[in-house]
Amino acid sequence: MRSEHQLGHRPGHRLGRRFGWLWAAYGTSALGTWLAFGAFPLIAIRVLHAGPAEVAALSSVGAAVGAAVAVPLGPWVEFRRKRPVLIAMDLVRFAALLTIPAAFALGALTFVQLLLVSVVVAAADITFRAASGAYLKTLLPAEDLLVANARFESTAWTTTIIGPPLGGAALGLLGPVATVVADAVSYLLSALGIRATGGHEPLPEHRGAARMRAGDLLDGWRYILADPALRPLFFNTALFNGLVMASEPLLAVLMLGRLGFTPWQYGIAFAAPSIGGLLGSRLARPLVTRFGQRQVLVVAGALRALWPVGLAFVGPGTGGLLLVMGIELGLIFCCGVFNPVYATYRLERTATDRVARTLSAWSVTTKASTALLTATWGVLGVLLGPRTAIGLAGLLLLATPLLLPRRAAAPLAEPEPAPSRV
Repeated sequence: MRSEHQLGHRPGHRLGRRFGWLWAAYGTSALGTWLAFGAFPLIAIRVLHAGPAEVAALSSVGAAVGAAVAVPLGPWVEFRRKRPVLIAMDLVRFAALLTIPAAFALGALTFVQLLLVSVVVAAADITFRAASGAYLKTLLPAEDLLVANARFESTAWTTTIIGPPLGGAALGLLGPVATVVADAVSYLLSALGIRATGGHEPLPEHRGAARMRAGDLLDGWRYILADPALRPLFFNTALFNGLVMASEPLLAVLMLGRLGFTPWQYGIAFAAPSIGGLLGSRLARPLVTRFGQRQVLVVAGALRALWPVGLAFVGPGTGGLLLVMGIELGLIFCCGVFNPVYATYRLERTATDRVARTLSAWSVTTKASTALLTATWGVLGVLLGPRTAIGLAGLLLLATPLLLPRRAAAPLAEPEPAPSRV
């Protein structure tokens, strides 16, 4: 067993004032996102009278184009101070989202504007995630990264539990445009929180040419594919996330259509099991202390793949509802354990001067693969039926543990600078 000192488990696990502001900013923006969950499709349907193809484009095309737009931003972020980038991306999302209620008030809102805003928000989100990972690695020493990522994961699941019900009430009382305003304001508050972190952040050293070349756009992927520990994990997460997300629309069609579940039953089937993510994230650090990082990563990553195939056997009535909730609880609990360990492992395996490019490439691939698999499974749902397509996704997920790291990774070849603590 590893010692408490080695893992940085000091009493109370105080990570400092600067991390506290960063954590608060993350929680604020996450809550805003969940408050506005489903707002764009509702605006498209109720306000703009959009059809199914247009609504699908908001999530698939918007995310895919946003990912493409974000590709050159990874290398650009790498050699800039990360805190100003984080603030800028929050302000970009704030301004983009605020154009929707402004256009709605003027009677000028269009579907094209909704699509453009979804692209801008998706690109800014990828860039923010890349910069935040790099910023976190310079803000905290390596032994505190798991504690920090577990707190982020816990906050994410907490906002998942409380956000949609509050957002649903706001949607009913005030309409979807009001929840978009709340989401926009959350990004403004996040920017203020990140600004409050303060401290001095040195300008990263640019080791290459003065200007970014076309080949630099692929640096993140080159780094991932060259690392024997990151490479399998990269393919594992892209495939796992894509297949899980691709099944969700089909499950909605199955439950709300053929099986006759009401919208509130469908909502509670996924909201209530989110408590599993909160519990799992709180257990991640003790499990790593007891069994070691790689062991927890592999076991939790394998266990999360076992659950989704059961969704193909969902039936009507209370029994079917309980089956969905039980499967989702098990899946989300395993993800709650896996995600902070995986995020920490990825940061530890990435050199400090490569973090932004690597995380950007990772996010772009995940979003693009999710969009592609969602479109593919939509076609399979038409050809084979939603239940068969869901079962096929579940069977493929059973193979994803083969892409988890099997051996202990060798240390990074280059030394890393000491993180700053203020």
